[in-house]
Amino acid sequence: MTAKVTLSFTDETIEEARRFAKREGLSLSAWMDQAAREKALREVFTAHAAAVGRAGLDLESAALADAREVGMVNDLLSGGRPRAAQG
Repeated sequence: MTAKVTLSFTDETIEEARRFAKREGLSLSAWMDQAAREKALREVFTAHAAAVGRAGLDLESAALADAREVGMVNDLLSGGRPRAAQG
């Protein structure tokens, strides 16, 4: 489902977004949707990493788990299916 919204951006932001969208072969709307989704996932990932840190878990294991999670997020962002977690 797609919702139409009115947003305001600086001229510089729109110019850069249009340039990146064109370079990636996307419409401005599709590129902005992807950028917003990536930002939201980074926020979730950052919160997860902070929770792991507060929990005092083994840092090496946590780092490896985070690396796997980053890979899965990258796969999702690129339109693919997430890779199976490797232990």
